[in-house]
Amino acid sequence: MKVWMEGRIVDDKDARLSVRDHGLLYGDGVFEGIRIYNGRAFRLADHLTRLGFSAAYIGLELPCSLERIGEIIEETAAAFGKREAYVRLLVTRGIGDFGVDPFACEEPQLVCMVGGIALYDPKSMQAGIDMVTASVRKPPPDVLNPEVKSLNYLNSVMAKREARLRGAHEGLILNLQGRVAEASVANVFAWIDGALVTPPTIDGALPGITRSTVIRLAGELGIETRIRSIGHAELMRADEVFLSGSGARLVPVGRLDTVMIGAGSRPVLERIEDAFREFTLHATEVSAQAVQSRSLPC
Repeated sequence: MKVWMEGRIVDDKDARLSVRDHGLLYGDGVFEGIRIYNGRAFRLADHLTRLGFSAAYIGLELPCSLERIGEIIEETAAAFGKREAYVRLLVTRGIGDFGVDPFACEEPQLVCMVGGIALYDPKSMQAGIDMVTASVRKPPPDVLNPEVKSLNYLNSVMAKREARLRGAHEGLILNLQGRVAEASVANVFAWIDGALVTPPTIDGALPGITRSTVIRLAGELGIETRIRSIGHAELMRADEVFLSGSGARLVPVGRLDTVMIGAGSRPVLERIEDAFREFTLHATEVSAQAVQSRSLPC
C-alpha cells in the first residue's frame, strides 16, 4: 500500500497519524472510496464533488482544492503502480485537544491510501454471498444524514460483525420503519416484478457512485429501474438481489436469512455486469480529465 500524507508518498508502515487527531478520537472527518480501473480513477470528478459536499455539510474546510486532491489521488495511484486498485481518501478535522469541540483543532489532515481490496472470496462471488438481517437499524436522516460519508461507520461495523458471527458474509440494515436501507458496506438492488428496484436516500441508502452507474446502465439497456421503498419480506421474494459499491463493485446475493433468492440464476445482473465492465474501460479518462487543472500543493 502507498500513502500520501503531508506532501509525500510513503509505504503504509511509515505513515503516522497523531493520536490527538479528532478523526481518530471522535470520528470527525469524511472519506471517499474510489476504484482504480485500467490505471485510472473511476468517476473521479463525482467522488471529489461528493467529498466536497460531505466536508461542507459538517463544516470541515478542505486543506486544498478538489483539483489538487484529484492530483494527489492520481500521484499515489501511480506510485502504487497497479492497473487495478482501491483508493481510500480521508480528511480529518486534524489535531486538537480532548473534547469534541472542532474549533480546538489546528488544521485538517488529508490522507490518501492506495492498495488492493477483496471484500469477498471468488467462490462466494460465483455462488452468491449469504446475507442476514442485522439487529442494528439505520439512523433516520435527521439523526445521521446518509448522504454524508463521514468517518462514523460504527453502525456498519456492528452490522458486519453480527453477520460474520452468524456465519454470513454481509449484513442487511433496515431503517426504523423496517424498510431496506442498505448492506453494511454497499447499496442494495433487487429484481422485483419485472423491474430493478433500489431504496431511496430517505430510507437510509447512500447515494452511491456505483449505484448511480448501475441505474444509468440499466436505463441504457432498457431495464426499468425504480427508486422506491423495499420491504424486508419483499426483498426475500425477489428474483435477484445484488449489492453495489466502490469497494464491493457488483456482488450477487445467494441467500437472505437462509432463504434462497430466486431460482439461483441472475440474467439481469449478468447483463449489467457486462455493461459495467465495458463502461469502466471508457468512462475513467473522462472523469480524470475533469480534475486536471493545476493548483498549489496541500
